[in-house]
Amino acid sequence: MPSPWIHKHRPKKQSDIIGQDAGVQGICDFISNFKKQKKNAALLYGTSGTGKTSSVHAIASDLNLELIEVNASDVRNKESLEATVGMSIAQQSLFFRGKIILIDEIDGVSGTKDRGGLDTLTGLIEKSHFPIVLTCENPYDDRLSKIASRSELIAFGPLDNASIVAILKNICIKEGIKADEQALSQLARMVDGDVRAAINDLQVLSGGKEKITREMLEELAERRRTESILQALIKVMKTTDAKIARDAFDTVNESIDERFLWLEENVPQEYEGEDLVRALDMISKASVFNSRIRRWQHWRFLVYVNALQSAGVATAKDQKYAKFVKYKRSGRILKMWWAKQKNAKKKAISEKLALHTHSSAKYAYKHAFCYFQEAARNDKKFCDSFAKELELDKEQAAFLAK
Repeated sequence: MPSPWIHKHRPKKQSDIIGQDAGVQGICDFISNFKKQKKNAALLYGTSGTGKTSSVHAIASDLNLELIEVNASDVRNKESLEATVGMSIAQQSLFFRGKIILIDEIDGVSGTKDRGGLDTLTGLIEKSHFPIVLTCENPYDDRLSKIASRSELIAFGPLDNASIVAILKNICIKEGIKADEQALSQLARMVDGDVRAAINDLQVLSGGKEKITREMLEELAERRRTESILQALIKVMKTTDAKIARDAFDTVNESIDERFLWLEENVPQEYEGEDLVRALDMISKASVFNSRIRRWQHWRFLVYVNALQSAGVATAKDQKYAKFVKYKRSGRILKMWWAKQKNAKKKAISEKLALHTHSSAKYAYKHAFCYFQEAARNDKKFCDSFAKELELDKEQAAFLAK
């Protein structure tokens, strides 16, 4: 069985890493200044396939450091973390080389079976004498707040198309495969910044072939094609036929909750008067059934949710509207995200404040934070000294002074 190309062509040294200069430099700075700084961990964050883990491997190789790699999904509870990570931070490296401890996918630790896992990991970070590098997708997840506040945050954004094309070209040369420039560019666009997916697709396409063409990419795209949410909305909004509308969402790659948001945003733009009242009534009834699924796990109600969201909304109007409406994504998610980000920063500062004031994080968040923030807003000198005392990062200090 052929070796997966994502392992075979993993970067061996820093110069092999393409498109993540800032992230790679951030890791190097963290490791080289480890003994001088107060934070014992670096938290690399970004979507899947952006090179977080591969970058750590390449840097460890260049710096001749021993790399101890642990996947947090495999060691999820207190006992297993202490047996693996705890052992690694306590032992000297082989041949007295330096050491990096890589803990991958820490957002995989959750649930009752993992009780105590994240708290244990936080404790291990605080007493480690070796640099610890963690990876996750979202560092602002509430579960990771303690770890994030004790770590240097390093972003790994999605790779741009040019970087992905450059990586694919190098692999094609090494594998002796010819590829159209346009085909590689099309493949890069299809994966939306995920270089791992691009390499996997390239390996699939190359099976038994000497050349990769645009036609092969089009066949791959067709096999994976899902009808867009916009096309589904047109089916629902621009017909009164239940048979046409009822399967509108069947091939859409959107969750039920996301469909609700799209409908709530766009139905009032399309429908008017009594039609709008009936359409919103259908959406509300779909929401009731969806709540029953969540509460009681009665998945047989899913058919009613789908029917009300599609055929129900379509037949709520007396006739099709001739006007053009540009359907758009709901702004609610963005507003919720901004509120969550703001809350996460306040929570992180409150936790640090609690440590210095010998109070609970809950008390600091509810009662003390507002006074310190007001003082910081009115006195820049106080704000600077307060931020230094609590070891706030630049974002947290800026938030405090707002």
